[in-house]
Amino acid sequence: MTSRSRLASCLTAGAAFCVVAGAALAQTPAPQPDAAAAALAAVPNKGDTAWMLVSSALVLMMSVPGLALFYGGLVRTKNMLSVLTQVFAIVCLAGLIWVAYGYSLAFTSGGGLNSFIGGFSKVFLKGVTPDSTVATFSNGVVIPEYVYICFQMTFAMITPALIVGAIVERIRFPALILFTVLWLTFVYLPMAHMVWYWAGPDAIAEAARAVAANAGDAVAKTKLDETIGDAGLIYSWGALDFAGGTVVHINAGIAGLVGCLLLGKRVGYGRDLLAPHSLTMTMIGAALLWVGWFGFNAGSNLEANGTTALAMLNTFVATSAAALGWLFVEWAGKGKPSLLGMVSGAVAGLVAVTPASGFAGPMGSIALGLVSGAVCYSFCSGVKNAFGYDDSLDVFGIHCVGGIIGALATGILVAPSLGGVGLVDYVAKPGSASPGDYVMATQVWAQIKAVVLTLLWSGIGSAILFKLVDVVVGLRVTQEEEREGLDLTDHGERAYNY
Repeated sequence: MTSRSRLASCLTAGAAFCVVAGAALAQTPAPQPDAAAAALAAVPNKGDTAWMLVSSALVLMMSVPGLALFYGGLVRTKNMLSVLTQVFAIVCLAGLIWVAYGYSLAFTSGGGLNSFIGGFSKVFLKGVTPDSTVATFSNGVVIPEYVYICFQMTFAMITPALIVGAIVERIRFPALILFTVLWLTFVYLPMAHMVWYWAGPDAIAEAARAVAANAGDAVAKTKLDETIGDAGLIYSWGALDFAGGTVVHINAGIAGLVGCLLLGKRVGYGRDLLAPHSLTMTMIGAALLWVGWFGFNAGSNLEANGTTALAMLNTFVATSAAALGWLFVEWAGKGKPSLLGMVSGAVAGLVAVTPASGFAGPMGSIALGLVSGAVCYSFCSGVKNAFGYDDSLDVFGIHCVGGIIGALATGILVAPSLGGVGLVDYVAKPGSASPGDYVMATQVWAQIKAVVLTLLWSGIGSAILFKLVDVVVGLRVTQEEEREGLDLTDHGERAYNY
């Protein structure tokens, strides 16, 4: 027999063996691993991990340099460096607070206070290793815990930095640093826990399987109820916030309004020209914010899949619609379209689509953008002028108002009949989340409760903390220091030397 004949015979015999073995295996049911084993066996996907690392860097870019340049260009030359310093210092401070105790208080179970705040089980990242993982929103899918810590850290960095825009050009630097530490601890961390903390899909699936396997077993049912109840207060209400409409924007926006009211108006406000010194810088900052916001919104899915792509597309179209919405309304009202108006509208659209980015359809996001651009313009011009408060860079008018619009609209735009993705039920079909029942009135009511609690929690909490800081170190610089500019009086430097 030739070598070619022998090879053919071997291949024929091998094929026959595979057919017989396959037939035998087909008659033997495959073993079904339980949920706990599946969770333990879950290995992070390198694509998901890479995307979340990139998203973390993109969100950091939103703060420095994006937000710093956006705000810096809007103040006068003598305060440009102070704004850059304030934003940069807050980012660094928040990062250290986050790994010391912030992550633990936001994203662990808090025992008796679990609805409001987490616990201390992971202070200084105790027990976290390169092999530690956290759940995403899909059963059996995890990412490295260090990646999740980095991603959520960038949210803690930018949120207090947003407040700066309402109180620039008049707050003392020591006061801002002390306020940031207190505000992150007593306002931001509880809000993050209340909105985003939950047991995760695999824990719910395991508890639901136990109930299915032991029908009528009271212990299993109690375990399921406890697992579902292992969540923050606002999450347990069923409120939806994909990427931080409540936690970030309403939270910071109402704090900014409280701060500017307690600090008072800038010297010369309403009398002198307080024009932005560099709209070029502001446009660059706004563009960096938009690019970074893709990490902010699309990264909040924690995976690289179709929902991630939806959040990215919504971030494109809502922002475009809001920029044009603000532009055309301002053009009609003032007779001229402005660059400042267009970039302000873009930020308003980014804010509004944040809670809805993974829930709404693209057409719903366009409508949301148009509405937010027009409404935020009215607050930043008519409403602010009517009440006379000095929200220097319109933090309340854009972030709080835009965040409220987005949070409430999310309850509507998630409807499948309007192109939204609908709700997910992690209990009905354990291991493969199934569509949940959506009732618009129920969902909108949950969104309203979330908005009201955020306004009260941050508004009252921020007022108390601003007053405390004023007593301890004093909030406001002197009139002489304000007239000279904070660049020199607070930092001994100038942004420009020419």
